[in-house]
Amino acid sequence: MKRIILAALIASFPLSTALAQSCESRAMSSDGKPLHGAAKTSFVKKCKRDACESKAVSKDGKPLYGAAKKSFMTKCGRSA
Repeated sequence: MKRIILAALIASFPLSTALAQSCESRAMSSDGKPLHGAAKTSFVKKCKRDACESKAVSKDGKPLYGAAKKSFMTKCGRSA
């Protein structure tokens, strides 16, 4: 049993690093060059919003609306 858990843990490391890429590091143009200035700011803002949007659900699994969603998005945006 310990071997199975250890194997699963080791296998999950590459996956977690791929998912942990920040919006800053993914800010690339279509030709592969890094974005700068307003384009980078816009990309990072949209990336953070999209990352938080999918997490904005209540405990029941229903989407958040109104003030609850705004509060969640603000908090999530600061941490993302």
